[in-house]
Amino acid sequence: QVHLVESGGGLVQPGGSLRLSCAASGTIFSIATMGWYRQAPGRQRELVASITSGGSTNYADSVKGRFTISRDNAKNTVYLQMNSLKPEDTAVYYCNAFSVVAGPSWGQGTQVTVSS
Repeated sequence: QVHLVESGGGLVQPGGSLRLSCAASGTIFSIATMGWYRQAPGRQRELVASITSGGSTNYADSVKGRFTISRDNAKNTVYLQMNSLKPEDTAVYYCNAFSVVAGPSWGQGTQVTVSS
């Protein structure tokens, strides 16, 4: 497994921005597909964005044009830049790593609250 630690969550007003970071341990980071998921109260966990080892990205329709996922393999870190935040973006955000070698791993989650 890969140990993942998220940071960067918090309270922000609608229209504001936050950047989440996920630091990964281990040597398989560079070959892992990394993803950000979120779970709001009473709802299922959903994929927000993912990025492959080659840099290909995928986004949920609800965040396209507002969120950007990126990775720095030298720092074993994946980021989620969130702009134009809306109240409906409020959720616990989880970092995920997946590789054929190690399978899936999850971080502990970081709370994002969008409210005035």
